[in-house]
Amino acid sequence: MAVRIRLMRMGARKRPFYRVVVADGRSPRDGRFIENIGKYHPLEDPSLMEVDEERALHWLRVGAQPSEAVQVILTKLGIWERFRAERPAPPRGGAKRQAAGAGAKGASS
Repeated sequence: MAVRIRLMRMGARKRPFYRVVVADGRSPRDGRFIENIGKYHPLEDPSLMEVDEERALHWLRVGAQPSEAVQVILTKLGIWERFRAERPAPPRGGAKRQAAGAGAKGASS
């Protein structure tokens, strides 16, 4: 199941506000969700953005993918940087390829 963190539109016509929800990627935009972790009110001045940092980090750690809009919100709140900082650096493929390539050349001689 592909889990997404995305916005769920609510409110009246031309007066939207959004909930930040964790949902199955196959469910409709305003359909069933797993957990409500925050809210976003774009019409307020300044815009209101609230996300439960602990729950957002939990879902990111277990593999939930944020939508582009949610990723921008998480970045503005500092949650995305905190998540990126705690992740281990991805292994570099260059050294592995060079070692494999050198071994293959030496074996054929």
